Amino acid sequence: MDFVVEVLQSVFHKHLLEATKIMLDVHRKGIGVAGMYTMDIAKTKTIQVARMAKAREYPLRCTFEKA
Repeated sequence: MDFVVEVLQSVFHKHLLEATKIMLDVHRKGIGVAGMYTMDIAKTKTIQVARMAKAREYPLRCTFEKA
């Protein structure tokens, strides 16, 4: 849970309270929305999250979808 909050703060620039709310959505519902970005930025952020999760050996998955 702390790692998810850390990711939301560092990659998506969320404040602690907002990051915690999104993390709880992920924990309870299995999904959370970190934001809406252009396709290029969304792809970049998805890659950043995947690299962070792999480096720390967490099974965190981040995806993006077209609005």
